[in-house]
Amino acid sequence: MKILRIATRKSPLALWQSEHVADLLRLAHPGLEVRLVPMSTRGDEVLDRSLAAIGGKGLFLKELELAMLRGDADCAVHSLKDVPMELDEPFGLPAILTRADPSDAFVSNHHASLQALPQGARVGTSSLRRQSQLRALRPDLELRDLRGNVNTRLGKLDNGDYDAIVLACAGLERLGFHSRIRDRLHGPQWLPAPAQAAVAVECRGDDAATIALMAALDDARTRSCVEAERAMNRALHGSCHVPVAGLAQWRGSDLWLQGLVGGVADGRLVRAEAQGPAVDPERLGREVAQLLLDAGAGELLARL
Repeated sequence: MKILRIATRKSPLALWQSEHVADLLRLAHPGLEVRLVPMSTRGDEVLDRSLAAIGGKGLFLKELELAMLRGDADCAVHSLKDVPMELDEPFGLPAILTRADPSDAFVSNHHASLQALPQGARVGTSSLRRQSQLRALRPDLELRDLRGNVNTRLGKLDNGDYDAIVLACAGLERLGFHSRIRDRLHGPQWLPAPAQAAVAVECRGDDAATIALMAALDDARTRSCVEAERAMNRALHGSCHVPVAGLAQWRGSDLWLQGLVGGVADGRLVRAEAQGPAVDPERLGREVAQLLLDAGAGELLARL
């Protein structure tokens, strides 16, 4: 293969991630020409409703997958947290890059932390996972929907529409907005979305040439962690419709997986964790999902 075409969304973060993958491929395969194929998706175009209301995060993938099926692109680059738990045939994920900081970021122009916000402060996020954890920690806050790319969300904060917003640290740092992070929200009190901060490459499962090129980019340790998180989410039937959080971390040759299911209305959080061999992340994910269900997560999920 002499030329590789990467389908990508047009948002600044998506373009950064795709350029990053392109640079890694050029370094790993001298002489390979890599081209980006920027595209607009329905998830990017419909900003006046929540993702859950218009069909979920899979809307960020569909147009890119169609481009691969048409032969207009060889692969696509995604934030793995936006990739559905089950991919449609014939697609697979031949490469998952080394993960960045999976923490969420508290972003505010006037307040140093979530705890420092005044009573009734307006906080922006459309993520049900973030909303449920915010409700648990600060039930007094006024939670408002917030859609759009990173730059759009920061612009709405700067315009005074919100007192604070919650974004992913990785996205801010990749775009050079390190200074906008006032505080990092991390475990065990706060958990990210499954696979947050991991970038994945998707291609057709029958495209042996593209799959071979991607082998140099795959990070085995990151793959193990996100496979455990995604297996847990899959067992819970998680999506953007469901407030599920999870984080797997290495402990020697084992993985330690923390999971959470939240209640958006009342801020109730159900938590579970387990440790198991990293060679079987799927089993660990299913185990934590069952522990969550046994602890009452099924009741919260049934409400949705």
